Amino acid sequence: MIDPRLERALGTVVDPEIRRPLVELDMIPAASLDDGTARIRLELTVAACPAADRIQADVRQAAASVAGVERVEVEVGVMAPATRQALVERLRGSRPQQFGPDTLTRIIAVASGKGGVGKSTVTANLAVALAARGLAVGVIDADVHGYSIPALLGSADRPTRVGDMMMPPEAHGVRLVSIGMFVEGNRSVSWRGPMLHRTLAQFLSDVWWGDLDVLLIDMPPGTGDVAISLGQLLPHAEVLVVTTPQRAAAEVAERAGEVARQTGQRVLGVVENMAGLAQPDGSILELFGAGGGDEAARRLGVPVLARVPLSVALREGGDAGAPVVAAEPTDPAATAIIALAEALRGTRSIAGRGLPVSPA
Repeated sequence: MIDPRLERALGTVVDPEIRRPLVELDMIPAASLDDGTARIRLELTVAACPAADRIQADVRQAAASVAGVERVEVEVGVMAPATRQALVERLRGSRPQQFGPDTLTRIIAVASGKGGVGKSTVTANLAVALAARGLAVGVIDADVHGYSIPALLGSADRPTRVGDMMMPPEAHGVRLVSIGMFVEGNRSVSWRGPMLHRTLAQFLSDVWWGDLDVLLIDMPPGTGDVAISLGQLLPHAEVLVVTTPQRAAAEVAERAGEVARQTGQRVLGVVENMAGLAQPDGSILELFGAGGGDEAARRLGVPVLARVPLSVALREGGDAGAPVVAAEPTDPAATAIIALAEALRGTRSIAGRGLPVSPA
């Protein structure tokens, strides 16, 4: 039982991974208030919960705010297996298919025809820029063979397992998951089609993403197994194509857009990365040529949504796990990506909104 005098305050404490109130999750089975002392039973979902200290601190702070509370005692334990399984089933039951055709989450795959064009850097910075604008954002690192999203976002955390569900860690306000979180050190992943498909499917179904406004998917370069799997699993996804200014890159970039269209996805537009380097005299040094973004956009019949210039700060931020849009938002590359985020932020917050279904 929870004392009514404590219930309102404790109801404001949210699990940072599941993002639901602790009381709603049955994590506070008991709370009493006697002679100025609040005694609270807190049950964590798992014994090694990485957010345990934060949760306990939030519980203490909330209880201490109640009138008449002079002392707070928190008894910390772990959910019984049956209680934990009931929680997993309740969460899953509220969202049997997280990203089905009726999802309120906007799904954007960031693709490229070839590697080395900065696709992952664009994805990571775009995610942080969207999150900074009040959107709930998740990132799936689907580039299994060349995973880099955790490093670009400066995250060394792993998902927390609650039963057979995974709670994604968060960095810079972005929830993320990558195969890099499940391998030791810098080990390579050498998988073929079926394993790649299964990994993507598990990231979509076994990870508890909660209410997302935008899910970005960092695709591997090219038009191989993962691109085909994404089309099968998320035919309603939209696609951003990243290329460099080299005209020779336009044909390759076009292929990435065409494979998306073949599976029913919509190509939003082209992002031209490495679009020149500003010089002290104000001129632009076009190290990688010019026109590739325009050519790719013309071939695909879509607009160029952003031109991201070469930037030392962008590169340094990627190496340090400090996205330039947060660390140096006035840098030219940052301003270009922030403008892209503004152009894409049409989706409003979906927390508390109803599903797009009508009663029978």
